[in-house]
Amino acid sequence: MSVEAADRSGLLPWSIGPDFRLAALCSLVVLTAAYGSVLYRVTDVVGGSRLMLATLVGAATLAVATGRVLRVRTALLLAALSLVAGFAVYFLSVPASQRALISPERLLSDTVALLTGLSVLRLTQANVWALSVAPTPVFLSWYLAVRRRYVSSVVVGGTVLAMLVLTGDAGTLTTLAGVVGAAAVVGFGTLDRYGGTGTQVDTLVILLAVMVVAAASLSVVPATRTAPVLPDRGSPAGVTSLVDTQDRVEVVGTIRLSPQVQFSVESRAESYWTTATYDRYTGTGWVRSGDTSPYGGRLDGPPGDGPEVRQTVTAETELGAMPAAWRPTAVTDIPASRVRVTPQGTLRPATTLDPGERYTVTSRLNRPSSDELRAAGTDYPDGIRERYTQLPASTPDRVRERAATVADEAGAETPYGTAVAIESYLEANKRYSLTVERPEGSVADAFLFEMDAGYCTYYATTMVTMLRAEGVPARFVTGYTPGERVGEDEWVVRGLDSHAWVQVYVPDEGWVRFDPTPAAPRESAEQARLNDARRSDEAGVDTAETRNTTPVSTAADPASVPNTTSTVAPAGGDMPDTQPDAVGDADPVAASDADRGPTLPSRETLALWGVVLVGIGAAARRTGAGARAVRAVWLRRRGPRRDPDTDARRAFERLQYLLERQERPRRPGETPRTYVERVTTDDRARLVLRTYERARYGDGVDREAADAATDAVGELVRERTLPTRPFAR
Repeated sequence: MSVEAADRSGLLPWSIGPDFRLAALCSLVVLTAAYGSVLYRVTDVVGGSRLMLATLVGAATLAVATGRVLRVRTALLLAALSLVAGFAVYFLSVPASQRALISPERLLSDTVALLTGLSVLRLTQANVWALSVAPTPVFLSWYLAVRRRYVSSVVVGGTVLAMLVLTGDAGTLTTLAGVVGAAAVVGFGTLDRYGGTGTQVDTLVILLAVMVVAAASLSVVPATRTAPVLPDRGSPAGVTSLVDTQDRVEVVGTIRLSPQVQFSVESRAESYWTTATYDRYTGTGWVRSGDTSPYGGRLDGPPGDGPEVRQTVTAETELGAMPAAWRPTAVTDIPASRVRVTPQGTLRPATTLDPGERYTVTSRLNRPSSDELRAAGTDYPDGIRERYTQLPASTPDRVRERAATVADEAGAETPYGTAVAIESYLEANKRYSLTVERPEGSVADAFLFEMDAGYCTYYATTMVTMLRAEGVPARFVTGYTPGERVGEDEWVVRGLDSHAWVQVYVPDEGWVRFDPTPAAPRESAEQARLNDARRSDEAGVDTAETRNTTPVSTAADPASVPNTTSTVAPAGGDMPDTQPDAVGDADPVAASDADRGPTLPSRETLALWGVVLVGIGAAARRTGAGARAVRAVWLRRRGPRRDPDTDARRAFERLQYLLERQERPRRPGETPRTYVERVTTDDRARLVLRTYERARYGDGVDREAADAATDAVGELVRERTLPTRPFAR
């Protein structure tokens, strides 16, 4: 009997024949989970996550239940009707004022926008859209899979995944999982329909693993040198420009600031230069909902009769934003066709501004007093309350509890008091550092409970989250701090001045700025980066005005929000410096690596290594290396003691396997005695043979004889597997 025959007879670990249909359906679960998780994420952010989960499971269950009884044409008709009904629901959910603007041309342009990078989260009713779209592809792909039309099933599910990849909502890991799932459905489905073997399964798994590893190994194009925020050369993650009016901002890990000059400003008032505001918090970043509109003239200003300020901005490098003091009401010195206005009231260029281009913005400032802010009530417009108190359903409860505790301990009785309390709490309890590990899950939760330090995006994100948890409308804002003052009414702004802060909505006053990021350590980090750039003679870090000059001291901004908190502005800022010593004395750049403890691999890394291990396992099985390794371990193990007869038979099985590997396989019809006597004359082998014959064909053996046979075969195995100890014949 050969070694293969021994495997079949149960001498070695056995395997189950592959069920290709089950494998194909399991792979479809992966594909469905890939695009389903993206749609679920949309509803988690905007609302309706439980309904989405029920929709996904219900659609798949209905498909499985009706797959064998429903005709294909009927199923296709039902799917089409479901899709039409879903879009009708979405259309009716859009506010009447916006519904009137919908036209065939607008629908076409929106579709093209979705397919070229417009995030689903930017849709006004993103959750309704996701719930309307989800049932059709899930039902149809599972129905076709039940009918064994695997390729068509993958086409349906893959189309949805591809669309979500194009919108930018599907991440790398999700996309890879979906692609692997789709390929596996086709592969296992083909084996199910036309038959296949375990060897073909191994080959398919190896190919899938290679595909995943190759895709994950592709390099990422780095940010340009002129981007205000650059990935640190040794950082685990990179970041694109924070202030280039992107529609989405992701909070990342370690960064370094670019010292290159971005633009200069001529203005009689110092200010924060706003570039973008974001309303939807995803847990890991921010998204700006809604679409931009053409600039048509005068824009609405804030409530009240605040002063108007004119600023002339000159681009010193390619500029993808239009910085302006909040709140801009008019733009001149640039064609109106090149200016777009966001629903949140910020400006953005239709095309990138070239170096030397300039524009003038008129802004109307709001400057309520502390008493006015304290006296403001909570009579928020419905649209403001609904839009700017939104938090993902997955936000941990402890974030809400901490926000309530901070407000209660500070004795806050008004929204303004709550904002001041949270701002002061973050300044006093967190250190400023550009060197951080990107957290998994909710950024605000991680910053509050797991991190000791962070930079502006962490501070601002956490403050907005805590305010929203307390029912105070707030939003995330990006832009620049004032920059370096080089004249009475002129500032030079560098990439290292890029910043993120908070706006809180106050009834009858509008949006009011709060900045929870500690100023002193931020100034130190910026100045250290600028000094390094100057010592290294980096290009673009100075202008004729800043070269060999000392920055001009600045006076307080008349537009500042009066408050008694420790809020301060970065270099050239517009708020008094009352920074607590505990924060000011902290390391301004980075926390010690030793303080952070061991770094755990990311989920993406763990998933990639999981795929690698699966591929290695399949390759080992395909080449027989795995089986040989298992047999080698089995051969060397004495095994647990059982009854003497069983131990005697096991000893002979080990002997036979050893002799077959070292001498020759046992021939068909060859008895155990004949085989052993022909291949070896070792007395220990004959002892094992005699013990086996008594146990198998005689009256059995006692414990002493069984142990002697087991010890004898153990000695033979050790001798045979050592190259310096020849096996005696």
